[in-house]
Amino acid sequence: MFQEAVADATGDGERETIEAATLLASFEAILAEAVEDAGVERVVEATALDPERVSAVKSGDSAAVTVETGATILATARGIDAEAVVAELRDHLLLGMTTAVLDVDTIAGAIDADLTGQEVQQALEGRADMTLAELAEVMAVIEGRKP
Repeated sequence: MFQEAVADATGDGERETIEAATLLASFEAILAEAVEDAGVERVVEATALDPERVSAVKSGDSAAVTVETGATILATARGIDAEAVVAELRDHLLLGMTTAVLDVDTIAGAIDADLTGQEVQQALEGRADMTLAELAEVMAVIEGRKP
């Protein structure tokens, strides 16, 4: 689901680099649409977010939302499994790292987020939370280095 934002960020496929800000804007648009489709009340029931925060997501402010919470919002709107959304995203990221021949230390050094290589690894493995803003940065590095 979130990996679909890569296609949106590259448009016609001719862009050489993918900006984290563009990816984050795509993530925010995807979640805003999901909240619109599901309704604020339903999303509040499915997540640990308060109604004001869900309304902010609906307005396009979701940079601080975790990947897992974002997946739950998508799952609520689309009738899919949130854990499957996260697993598919992790697979996409790890495969992208393999294709781009990247390690977690290289990613940590290339992003603005204050994360060490170990913290990037923990986030990719699901042992630590990752915000959508951090995901956008990590994904931009991975996608930008793919051959």
